[in-house]
Amino acid sequence: MPDHAAADGLRFAVLGPVLAWRDGVELDLGTPLQRSILAMLLLREGHAVTPDEMIDAVWGGDAPPRALGALRTYVSRLRTVLEPDRSPRTPPRLLTSVGRGYALRLDPARFDLAVFERECAAAESDRRTGRAGEAARRLRGALRLWAGEPLAGAVGPYAEHQRDRLAERRMSAVETLMELDLELGRHAEIVSELVALAAEHPLRERLRAQLMLAYYRCGRQAEALSVFTETRQALVEELGIEPGAELADLHRRILAADPSLAPTPPPVRLSPQDVHDDAATAETGPSIEMPRPAQLPAAVPDFTGRTGLVQRLLALLRGEGAGEGVPIAAMSGIGGVGKTTLAVHVAHLADDLFPDGQLYADLRGYGAEPTAPETALVAFLRALGIPMDVIPDGLAERSALFRSLLADRRMLVLLDNARDAEQVEHLLPGSAGCAAIITSRGKLADLPAARLIDLDVMEPEEALSLLSAVAGPERVAAERAAAMDVVAACGFLPLAVRIVAARLASRPSWTVASLVPRLADERRRLDEMKIGNLAVSATFALGYGQLDARQARAFRLLSLPAGSGISVFAAAAVLDLTPAEAEDVIESLVDASLLEAPAPGRYRFHDLLKLFARRQAEDAEEPVARALALRRLLGFYLASAGAAHRLAYEGSAIADNLTGLGVRGHSFSSADEAVAWLSAESEDMFGAVAQAAVAQAAVVQDESGEDLLAAADLLLAMEPLLESGTNQRDFEQRTSALLTATRGAGERRGELRCRYVLGRVLFGANRLAEAETHFLAARTLGEETGDRIVLGETCNALAVVAGRRRRHTEALEWFDRATAVHRETGNPAGEALASCYSARDHLGLGRPDDAIAAAERGLAVFSEIGSGAGVARARYHLGNVLSYVGRLNEAVVHHAECLAFFRASNQRVWEQRVCYRLAATFIAAGRFAEAARHAEQALTVSREITHPYGEAQSLAALGKALAGLGETGRGRQALVKALDIFTRLGSPEADDIRTLLREQVET
Repeated sequence: MPDHAAADGLRFAVLGPVLAWRDGVELDLGTPLQRSILAMLLLREGHAVTPDEMIDAVWGGDAPPRALGALRTYVSRLRTVLEPDRSPRTPPRLLTSVGRGYALRLDPARFDLAVFERECAAAESDRRTGRAGEAARRLRGALRLWAGEPLAGAVGPYAEHQRDRLAERRMSAVETLMELDLELGRHAEIVSELVALAAEHPLRERLRAQLMLAYYRCGRQAEALSVFTETRQALVEELGIEPGAELADLHRRILAADPSLAPTPPPVRLSPQDVHDDAATAETGPSIEMPRPAQLPAAVPDFTGRTGLVQRLLALLRGEGAGEGVPIAAMSGIGGVGKTTLAVHVAHLADDLFPDGQLYADLRGYGAEPTAPETALVAFLRALGIPMDVIPDGLAERSALFRSLLADRRMLVLLDNARDAEQVEHLLPGSAGCAAIITSRGKLADLPAARLIDLDVMEPEEALSLLSAVAGPERVAAERAAAMDVVAACGFLPLAVRIVAARLASRPSWTVASLVPRLADERRRLDEMKIGNLAVSATFALGYGQLDARQARAFRLLSLPAGSGISVFAAAAVLDLTPAEAEDVIESLVDASLLEAPAPGRYRFHDLLKLFARRQAEDAEEPVARALALRRLLGFYLASAGAAHRLAYEGSAIADNLTGLGVRGHSFSSADEAVAWLSAESEDMFGAVAQAAVAQAAVVQDESGEDLLAAADLLLAMEPLLESGTNQRDFEQRTSALLTATRGAGERRGELRCRYVLGRVLFGANRLAEAETHFLAARTLGEETGDRIVLGETCNALAVVAGRRRRHTEALEWFDRATAVHRETGNPAGEALASCYSARDHLGLGRPDDAIAAAERGLAVFSEIGSGAGVARARYHLGNVLSYVGRLNEAVVHHAECLAFFRASNQRVWEQRVCYRLAATFIAAGRFAEAARHAEQALTVSREITHPYGEAQSLAALGKALAGLGETGRGRQALVKALDIFTRLGSPEADDIRTLLREQVET
């Protein structure tokens, strides 16, 4: 295992347990779910990961209802661990926000997997240039980076899949090293290692072949032949197949005592490596014995979690990083997040740092009568022994006397529940031996020299520990799953968790599970969170009561949208303000800790605070006002998505066929910017669609049908997101719900759009029969409603489905119908797209000349109208045809051109398709190494976007490429995996793979 403790800076490891170190000290990465998120970000090598991808990766199909909130909590905690000294107003440098997703910016030299891959690539280069000894040395060094099972401690389907991939990558490197050692004549030295490896991996034919060769070169021919017999028996019994050609050929050559199997000269010895040890120094400070006030409230005995933050605060109080000034920690956060509890806990822990005592004041900043600083100073001065009759009258004089008394002392001042910086600035010590902790709901950004700490909710495991501590560990342990649902319903807010736990503790007959349905009802949830004089609503009401009329209206209306967050432009539509006016009022809510700002220009509520705000909206806003706010939001999203669709699909007539609600949308300067906006806003737009589906805006009775059509048009305008492959689940769920609503309301145009979009989603999942059913229904609706634009797109979609199912004649008939409709509506882009797609079906019918002509015709039209997306698709289809007819170099040029476009615009589905086609072309050209590289790229993309059909395609291409490279064992494994996926999908390609596997065995 590498010595990470001897390294400076941040370092990460996944080739074993998921770990991280800073300056050689291991970091606390939190729960397995949090480690899993970090592992995914590391493995994506700086590329952005969307929340949907992370949720699928960590939870798969079993994601809890509030998975997104938990995910954001984990990301926030990771940011704190990775950059503990970052100010809340400073953007993260490492774990950054990209659109609505996240990316980890990392020096590859500080990541063990990147170092491993670099060394493996260097070893391959050494091997190609004849330096086998150096290649073996590098590989051994690379393999020493491994520390057990990869991604240990990470959970979820993504981790499981990547664990298999990394294990396979390691075994490939091991096999290459064994091969090098055999070339260098080290057969005697590695035979025992090969025995262990072959026993651990009995079906890896390459390892078995290497063990046979090592035995043979050691003069142990009988044992070499016995290995073949055992291997053949295992393959037949477990897989029903015979050994591959490579193993069978080696068996024959050993039987014939082939002289070419003789050993090579002995290897060159490797040079030793140096080991360096670090030394550590410690520094101690003086202690002063002085009389001391001890005003701190009692510490909470069941304090839980916040381990990293506690250590950061203690380090700050010790003066680490504070320079010559007074260490001041200013903690802010929503009511109930545990600011006072944390501050008091840390103050007690720091008792030995401040031998002259602690001063405490509750400033009642959000009460009806906040404590005046003059009053607080009188209390402090009295505690320091100053008689009342000599305390000066003025604020400045009292503050000066207070600082003078503390000048030669080491004291801690805790100012709790401050309203603003003006209230606390005269209460702070002035000498470096003292320190202060301030808690406030508002962010005290204007307080000089203060270290601002924005306190977030607890991590899920911390919240669970708090529930256990209050309600009883036995009860919680017996119902752990239900307990996790309870703390999730509490939004991981400490006050809410404590109240619910106290209610549970006071009712022995209740089970943890009995709380779950009580908290599941959002309209009653806040009512369940009160006991005695503690109530979450009352805590929130203190902050709400401090707002002016403009702030209070914004607070109420911004809680209405269903999305988990909102951009400043969308918020402007909800509030019916300009973006500048909206940003001003929203930022004031952020400063008051009533809204969060997870990224520049984006805002969100805590879950419970959002419920509180909605309740205020229901009490204070008329139903029509609430409905109009949501309609303005829907109109903004529709207008913006329409503009994005127009740029993403240049020449498409869809955007000009959308309805409108009279609201201006966002404008974009490029297709890339437009698609990035769609991705960043997708969750919020899906939320707007969901609200329309349940008739949230139906209070304006005569226009409710218009809202349904607008929501369906919004889904249609979001169509470019289908190319990224990352929103399939949301598309299917939201479109299905809206389809039910449109059918119930008799909104036929909305139903048409829903069926078309749902068909596209199902086609992307290779659920072809279901997709065809919806497309056929959409075609009928298109004829009935006279919507020729969507009808043309639907006919084209029906043709593509028929072609995928190898019904090529029927496909061409549908393309002819699509072309006729597009021509009728004056839609040259639609005609060009139909022409390009038809090329595959011409090939399927044995008409290559017609196929080339169709693809070239589409390319010419797209080039003429200036559609970048259209040109890329046309090049893809033309490249496919040229590859089929043997014009391989031309095919590669076209595919390389469109691949660059698809990667730049994050169209992952198309990226996978092109990489797969490049692999197929290189296989046809006999350039198997390049084919394998592109097949692996296609495989990686298909797995990242959860695209089983693309995964099977990529595995099939990889299997063929590896066979061409002579790696028949790995090639067969890839083909067998492809066969399994194609069979599960019911794809006709399964028969092709079976035939290929049979042919390999026969040869």
